[in-house]
Amino acid sequence: MYPGRAATRSLVTGGAGFVGSHLVEHLLGLGDEVVVLDDLSTGSACNLAGVVDHPRLTMIHGSILNTLTVGQAMQGCDRVFHLAAAVGVKLIVEQPLRGLRVNIHGTENVLTAAIERQASVLLVSTSEVYGKNTADRLREDSDRVLGDPLLSRWTYAGAKGIDEAFAKAYCDQEGLDVSIVRLFNTVGPRQTGRYGMVLPNLVGQALRGQPLTVFGDGLQTRCFSAVEDVVPAMVLIERDPRSRGQAYNLGGAREISILDLAHEVIRTLDSRSTVELVPYAQAYAPGFEDMRRRVPDNTKANALVGYEPRTSLTSTIMRVAADLLSRERLGSDAMPLAGAESFRGAL
Repeated sequence: MYPGRAATRSLVTGGAGFVGSHLVEHLLGLGDEVVVLDDLSTGSACNLAGVVDHPRLTMIHGSILNTLTVGQAMQGCDRVFHLAAAVGVKLIVEQPLRGLRVNIHGTENVLTAAIERQASVLLVSTSEVYGKNTADRLREDSDRVLGDPLLSRWTYAGAKGIDEAFAKAYCDQEGLDVSIVRLFNTVGPRQTGRYGMVLPNLVGQALRGQPLTVFGDGLQTRCFSAVEDVVPAMVLIERDPRSRGQAYNLGGAREISILDLAHEVIRTLDSRSTVELVPYAQAYAPGFEDMRRRVPDNTKANALVGYEPRTSLTSTIMRVAADLLSRERLGSDAMPLAGAESFRGAL
């Protein structure tokens, strides 16, 4: 617990997800009572297996689309970390209506309940809100450059932008104590490749000895941020009163192309896999668009809470591989990793 800080009751929506489960563990370590609200549509109870019996943890199976459930989950909570969302490019492209409903209506339900119960909110947003802006460094006040709103590819970016606008309006007009963080390609253990997340997909393919599939020409670049760097910064930002009504980037420091990432995965895991380029039209649908470059400027978060990404990509690759192998041994929802035996010793 932070020195001099009274015990806090925190609600984590989407707390059974990848980032959410790490946040739950962190909050419990700080001494919080933690309530998790998750409908388990993309999250998994297995992600909280290490703390499921913790005396300060309450788990509620329910949707943020249900206003009654949201209100009940928030009862007695001092603050809310709102992570529940329909995420992943593949899921959004295939089910745009679901994404819009969850990401817009669900978020308004959470914000409204927080006002009624006088709870503070950290809204967890995404670098997707910047769209196709290829600026050298994306700052929080950078322009949003989005594609055709009739393309399902852009519904996630559009919805999360509306979420942020709701949060800011509730702050300015209703006095809601709310802050926003924009996550840039957060990676680490428990992340699944099922919904198009690139690193666990590549690592899983390398462990199975399959070709690593890279979409397009592979020259699109990203900055991957380790979940263990991001989660503590999220909590510090929520606690700082200077963050009210503000947005903060939380991203990695190293820019890397997806093609180079695939080769780094192969080298790190000593895999015999090759790399296969797959056209976007084959992976998704004709007309699919991707961001060519997405590099965060973390200056604002660094100035506020000292955020600085420290975990190396090599370390993260190894930890993701170890996690995938562990879930395979436990018979969880990870894809079978047949032929991965040669990698176990290195991990």
